[in-house]
Amino acid sequence: MRAVESDHQTALVADVDRVRGVSVQGLAQPWIVPTVRTLAADLAARADFDLDFISDLRMAVDEVCAALVRLADPDKRLRCSFQLAADWMSAEVSVVPRESGAQVSTTGFGWRVLQSLVDEVSVSTGDEDATQWVGIRLVKKQSSG
Repeated sequence: MRAVESDHQTALVADVDRVRGVSVQGLAQPWIVPTVRTLAADLAARADFDLDFISDLRMAVDEVCAALVRLADPDKRLRCSFQLAADWMSAEVSVVPRESGAQVSTTGFGWRVLQSLVDEVSVSTGDEDATQWVGIRLVKKQSSG
């Protein structure tokens, strides 16, 4: 997956010694969504984020995975990478779309829900080994209050 440029990315570089990562992949089918959602919540809990953070992250990862599974070729993989630091967590999820040129809708209710649950959310596309992919990256920061 390719990272999307942002102000937060600069902070990631400075935080690189304290960042931990976990990746998971499986067939891009609906049954993978609860597994990825549960992994996100478990990682956040083990990193000692608060319950509101965990709940928001769980719902956001669920929405991202569900949106991408709807676009995906079910015979290809859904890939998810999590990055964790002391006060933030990110998830990058990508799939190979069923149809060339498929895009994630950023105008619907699901996208608005995502924007309300996380601090940053963006869509990316690309080609890897002549295979098109589409992905969503989100960043959730621990509130200081």
